[in-house]
Amino acid sequence: MNLLVLRALGIGDLAAAVPALRGLRRAYPGARIDLAVPAWLAPLVRLTGAVDSIVDTPGLVPLRVPAPDVAVNLHGRGPQSHRILRGTEPGRLLAFACPDAGYDQGPQWSAASTVEHEVHRWCRLLAWYGIAGDPTDLALIRPDEPAPVAGAAVVHPGAKAPGRRWPPERFAGVARALEADGHKVVVSGSPADTGLAVRVARLAGLPPDRVLAGRTGVGALAALVAAARLVVSGDTGIAHLATGYGIPSVVLFGPVSPAEWGPPRQPRHQSLWRPAHRPAPPSGVHPALLALTAADVLSAVHTALSAGV
Repeated sequence: MNLLVLRALGIGDLAAAVPALRGLRRAYPGARIDLAVPAWLAPLVRLTGAVDSIVDTPGLVPLRVPAPDVAVNLHGRGPQSHRILRGTEPGRLLAFACPDAGYDQGPQWSAASTVEHEVHRWCRLLAWYGIAGDPTDLALIRPDEPAPVAGAAVVHPGAKAPGRRWPPERFAGVARALEADGHKVVVSGSPADTGLAVRVARLAGLPPDRVLAGRTGVGALAALVAAARLVVSGDTGIAHLATGYGIPSVVLFGPVSPAEWGPPRQPRHQSLWRPAHRPAPPSGVHPALLALTAADVLSAVHTALSAGV
């Protein structure tokens, strides 16, 4: 038997789908599970322990694969993702109901007025089909490759959307305070974040070699987090890696509530969010993030580290 699962998104999206992927593995112990994701995520896919191989999928594009026995849409509500999976001619499709895609089976996507965490959403989908997923099953396998730095306080100022990027001056203030408190601070990020990371490090008075942005692939980033003492970031993929490895973390939320994408409610994982009562600007930092100060973050760091000892 062969399962094809679609989740062609990013690091945080993959990490949030781990409980659902493991639920599928338990439900189909002898099956081959192929995950349609971008190829650059392959090192992280291996750390889920639930997938046999990947199908390189840069986004919502047609999949050229043999017809699977079961196709599972862990990507979205449809209709495009449904149509892509139905195009593979699966024996069975597991997905949310989507009349626009001609698919009336499955549970309903949560109503607009309902707040549902991303992890729970996909476990709920599988539960409708009689497949159990444990939303707390978020731990990732430790990487084989060595960490670029061990025992670091990782500051990650980048995020894909501008509205989720806390001001670099404030990240620098946190980094400077952590370094003064005896932490070895490194600044991580994607290649696109390199300029931002260099700026944060310079403002914090850190030496250039503390900038790891653009120098770590996803496997090395996972290794860095697994060996870290602390992670401070916005609402982005590295926060989910900290959850997966049980590393104390402080995550700053802006446009989206932590009730939808936040870490488990544990003292070692601190979610900071100040709901904004005014609309966000078309571009720029979300008001909910601007309401957070460096003092707020450092207080949460103390709480997270105290709980993580």
